[in-house]
Amino acid sequence: MSRNTKINALLLLLVVALAVLPLALGLGDHKKEPFTGSDAEAETAITQIEPDYKPWFSPLYEPPSGEIESALFALQAAIGAGVLAYYFGLRRGRRQGELRALARADGPDGTPSEGASARSASEPA
Repeated sequence: MSRNTKINALLLLLVVALAVLPLALGLGDHKKEPFTGSDAEAETAITQIEPDYKPWFSPLYEPPSGEIESALFALQAAIGAGVLAYYFGLRRGRRQGELRALARADGPDGTPSEGASARSASEPA
């Protein structure tokens, strides 16, 4: 087993443990809604400390249900992951293209061709 395979397996095991352990250990069993977001937790804490608290502003859009709110959050996360994946894929593709261009500029035996040596001497590294 290669080193990368071992690292990937360890990371996968860690992700599974992070997902399963809170459920297996019963974290949140004492709560009505055990896995709500931090916004709801903060709102509960504030109303316990100061029952007469009035918020400074209200949300621009209030989803009609928690399921829709979760779906919008998942959509936001998916769009962010897509943007990051596109960026990293673009960077990798450019790097591979540069390496291919350099390989084509070199001759078949690994020595630079006539035009390539003149270009590489004038271009910054």
